[in-house]
Amino acid sequence: MKSLGDAFEERAALWLQESGLRLLARNFRSRLGEIDIVALDGECLVFLEVRRRGNPRFAGAAASVDRRKQQRIQRAAQLFLQRHPQWSALPCRFDVVAFEPPQSAPDGAPLWIRAAFTT
Repeated sequence: MKSLGDAFEERAALWLQESGLRLLARNFRSRLGEIDIVALDGECLVFLEVRRRGNPRFAGAAASVDRRKQQRIQRAAQLFLQRHPQWSALPCRFDVVAFEPPQSAPDGAPLWIRAAFTT
């Protein structure tokens, strides 16, 4: 059975493809961390974190990607590049795709934050 998080990652992947990104990997896992989606945006390699918030009383979905989470994503991205050297010459970017509670985003459209954080 798929989790709710998996369903939102699937929605994000489809939405990103419709927006012109070429997906390279999904759920890249290592002992250092996980990357939800790795994609190409033109000549830029993009590491994407997908977040969802269902309760408006907590910080927004994008705000939940704190410094510790960013560091885990960055370490996993370094490992991804070591395992896939064909992409290592490209510039990299770290994006967040956030799904906010229905009260905050009634149309359900995700918020795509390009270059949400840097190394």
